[in-house]
Amino acid sequence: MNAPELRHLLSWRDHSDDFWQQCIESARRHFGARNERMQLRRSLALIFFNPSLRTRTSMEVAAAHLGAHATTLIPGSGTWQFEWRPGAVMDGDRAEHISEAIGVLSRYYDALGVRLFASGTDYAQDRDETLFRTILSAATVPVINLESAFYHPCQALADASMLQEHFGGQARGKKFVLAWCYHPKALPLAVPHSALLMAARLGMDVTLARPEGFGLDAGVMDAARAYAAAHGMRVRESTDLEAAAQGADVIYAKAWGGTLRYADPAAEKVLREGCRQWRVSQALMRSTRSGIFMHCLPVRRGVVVDDAVMDGPQARHLLQAEFRLHAQKAILHAVWK
Repeated sequence: MNAPELRHLLSWRDHSDDFWQQCIESARRHFGARNERMQLRRSLALIFFNPSLRTRTSMEVAAAHLGAHATTLIPGSGTWQFEWRPGAVMDGDRAEHISEAIGVLSRYYDALGVRLFASGTDYAQDRDETLFRTILSAATVPVINLESAFYHPCQALADASMLQEHFGGQARGKKFVLAWCYHPKALPLAVPHSALLMAARLGMDVTLARPEGFGLDAGVMDAARAYAAAHGMRVRESTDLEAAAQGADVIYAKAWGGTLRYADPAAEKVLREGCRQWRVSQALMRSTRSGIFMHCLPVRRGVVVDDAVMDGPQARHLLQAEFRLHAQKAILHAVWK
């Protein structure tokens, strides 16, 4: 694989179709060689501003399998509190500016991985990835996005690789339904954005099933439609989950907050509470074409999806999670080789 294209990984939208396909095939190769061990002799700093289970552990294990050393840092817990504002007079409780922190870590490590969720209050800042781009501007080594405000490229690569493996490299044309599901919290947009773009870029027949008021970002939708059009496909939207699921090959369940989350959180909550029936049931899965169930995890059983689906033969969420490990290896390979 040619490495120079991967300076930073914020979103796969920044990279060519050829490179995207190379990374998918790399992840599938790692899946086929699970006991592979290498000696890259590199170092990786993983900076988690937000909680993680799969991303943190899969990246730590991926680094170990490749012969690299990984250090996990949780800002504010064993590190200083960071200041983000340019030109700030730092006379408060924030002892170190993010520019110095990233500058120092860039001198110690061969790559950085950063998880930095959306603010949920400033749409323009989240859409423009303002805070993540602050880190990119301060880094002098490659930075890997471990989930930001709008994108989760590690999840997207794992999902794409698993789908290609499941369909024998023939995911194109398969019916993929990204299904909004009720959740007691207004969750971020990064995973649904990445799942939508991933499926469209694979050339799948994509339907976004969601209630009124829970559409995804217009720019992301335009990008997904462009990816689909390149394969002669379309991205559809539906406000009828049952109709959308008919004949599906894949049901990808995910909760996310509505557009009112930023402007009127109370109104968004009222709207969301009125959509509790939006969940994946066994009856819904029976209406598919023996379709598989996917979810990025963590998932709330009995809220987002029924136990019968999670424990049933159509569930692929654990294989999907396993592919996180193989995708992380592919990404690290692209950074370091």
